[in-house]
Amino acid sequence: MLRALAASSSACFASPILDSSSSSISKPFFSLSKPFLSLSKPSPFPRNTRRFSFYKAPMNILNKLGFGTKSSDPSATDSSIPQGPDDDVPAPGQQFAQFGAGCFWGVELAFQRVSGVTKTEVGYSQGILHNPTYEDVCTGTTGHNEVVRVQYDPKAGSYESLLDAFWARHDPTTLNRQGNDVGTQYRSGLYFYTPEQENAARESLEKQQKLLNRKIVTEILPAKKFYRAEEYHQQYLEKGGRFGFKQSAAKGCNDPIRCYG
Repeated sequence: MLRALAASSSACFASPILDSSSSSISKPFFSLSKPFLSLSKPSPFPRNTRRFSFYKAPMNILNKLGFGTKSSDPSATDSSIPQGPDDDVPAPGQQFAQFGAGCFWGVELAFQRVSGVTKTEVGYSQGILHNPTYEDVCTGTTGHNEVVRVQYDPKAGSYESLLDAFWARHDPTTLNRQGNDVGTQYRSGLYFYTPEQENAARESLEKQQKLLNRKIVTEILPAKKFYRAEEYHQQYLEKGGRFGFKQSAAKGCNDPIRCYG
């Protein structure tokens, strides 16, 4: 999927969503699209690129779905299988939650700042491909969503506070897009691990819907297997983003999030 490069790649648009009076999360910012091809040399920080190959990535998908050239490796298996629940185990006394709210770089930083959050990881979930790469997901054919898996201490911060951050960070009324980022991998999603999380998510959606005059399209589904994204995506903005300007992940920080650094 090709996305147009906006005139200013370091700015973000403010969300039209109304903030809840009980939320302490700063106003959200939309991301601008990212160029899909980079011709520059590698730098210490990953550049603002959405790499898409017109040949290699689609062929990779065909091979993984069993339509490409058969491998002579006897250990190779068909990887186009429905993915089961996330069976990773959080740290003792901690809980997991998964959120999809557009490009995972800025979403992760928003969650890093929430009290009670002890760990964040960006990755891919809800798809049919085993061990997808970033290039695979960018084709839009694997069904995956870009998600942030949050580990939090329920004694130090509630799941409801994570929901506040989720709603404040993105526009849940745009189907398969956030700003100029278009594709199913940018869809809005709440992925629960427990019945309590599911109930809280549905109640929270109902409250948000009353604040908006457009229909919320957020999907609420059980959390499926989480595939950790490539290392350069992890804590991307905290590490410096595109331009090497580190952004604070301190708890309670309200600094505007520069979408790509």
